[in-house]
Amino acid sequence: MYKIGVIFDLDGVIVDTAKYHYLAWKDLADELGFEFTENHNELLKGVSRVRSLEILLDIGKVKLSEEKKQEYLISKNEHYLEYIHKMGPDEILPGASELLDTLDDLGIHYVLGSASKNAPLILKQVNLLSRFAGIVDGNSVSKAKPDPEVFLIGAQKLNLKPEHCVVFEDAIAGIEAANRANMISVGIGDKKTLNQADYNFKDLSEIPSDFFTKVISEKILKKNESKLY
Repeated sequence: MYKIGVIFDLDGVIVDTAKYHYLAWKDLADELGFEFTENHNELLKGVSRVRSLEILLDIGKVKLSEEKKQEYLISKNEHYLEYIHKMGPDEILPGASELLDTLDDLGIHYVLGSASKNAPLILKQVNLLSRFAGIVDGNSVSKAKPDPEVFLIGAQKLNLKPEHCVVFEDAIAGIEAANRANMISVGIGDKKTLNQADYNFKDLSEIPSDFFTKVISEKILKKNESKLY
């Protein structure tokens, strides 16, 4: 069996913090005097905080000075952090804790590869921080997914070649980043949306018991054999 490592995205894979981003943006819209719905929130997924504010202001037909925009960006993040500080282990998504247990039993190391600058805090809140061999977050990278930087740094933390790393992702940009890094990509969520992934599962509870000992090992073997020809 080849030595392998695992890189997990955070939001939508280990925990679901998207709902807190929505509530924080909704708080801001309420303050500005217009309705911000969950359908509106779909427009903000995978978008930077600055661009998210611009979209939100367009929805409400509100114009602000640059100074006011900066104030509201800070305010939104403070509201978001208030929600995050209320998180607990009960918010870990199905199958995540069990999968980490399996990886520990197999002696497979894992790191986090997330765009969130609050990743360490979130992991601490759900009592998972000490379990990860390393964290690559928004403070560690200069390029956002689909650029593979976050995962390539993750491979370095695992002391492994990229092709020996398995990435669990719930976003199209994340799957693209894993594929560009020449890693094995596992899509968590809608299979049609994440159809570029090497493997797909609805959530982490669907991972078969022989996934790392057999399935992934065979995949890496094929990758290495293809390089010989």
